[in-house]
This record gives sequence, C-alpha cells and structure tokens, in this order.
Amino acid sequence: MEGKYMKILIDGDGSPVKEATIALAKQYQVPVQLVTTFDHYSQKNAAEDVDVIYVDRGAEAADYKIVGLVQKGDLVVTQDYGLASLVLAKKARALHQNGQEYLPETIDFLLVQRYESAMIRKAGKHTKGPRAYTENDREQFKQALIQILEELTAK
Repeated sequence: MEGKYMKILIDGDGSPVKEATIALAKQYQVPVQLVTTFDHYSQKNAAEDVDVIYVDRGAEAADYKIVGLVQKGDLVVTQDYGLASLVLAKKARALHQNGQEYLPETIDFLLVQRYESAMIRKAGKHTKGPRAYTENDREQFKQALIQILEELTAK
C-alpha cells in the first residue's frame, strides 16, 4: 500500500538526517514536508518531491508550524523533546535523529531531564552537551525509520 495516508515531517533546522529521511520516504512513497526557517533558505532546496515549508526566524517557529501540520498517524523527525511531546499528544509518532523513537511512556522523563539541565545551567554550572553525531547514529536512525515505514505503510 502506498503511504498516502501518512506523511513525514522533518524539523529541518540543523537536522543531520534530512537526506536519509527523504531517500527512504521516497522508496516507501511517503510524502515529506521539510519545515525550516528562512535562515536556512537555499536555492538548492530539497528534492523536487519534498514540500519545503519556510517559517520566520524564531526560537520555536518551526515547531509551532509542525504542530499545526501534523496529524494522527504522521511521523515527525526531530531532536526536540518539547516538539516530540506535542506530536505524541496528537497521536503521531516522533523519531530522534539517533534512531530512538519517542514514546508516551518515556517523554515525561526526557522533559524533566531537560528542565533539570536548564536549571543547572541557569545556576551557572555546566552540563554535558550532546555527543558528536556519528555514522553509527545515522545507521541506527535509518534502521529505525525503515521499521516505522514498514509498519505504517503495511496498514
């Protein structure tokens, strides 16, 4: 079955998995919407069959646009825990760039962790930042995306 009943939305600002997501979505005939700020405008843009949506500059502008576009059954690719929690509330799925799927059972823990780290930084202390993105992360992402696409397009 074609993936016409779902779409993939990519939180495009700084995503290292745009190309991999677009290539796999094309194989499964699933439409892709890439949401990014005008700060990342390019004449090159994405593939011609990708709907690129530009939003004004702003801390959460792309996130708000994605929340407005996402529907039940869609998949959002993001590294933003806050966006992932909003996506899950709309009965869509969310996938991190390292291949970990955000789940309703674990999203609250991730949000609390993010909040605690912000409070530590606000107090003037350092917290450990994210580690460098690796080729292994990219492979794990691809495998997780394939598994999700198999599930969602088999319905």
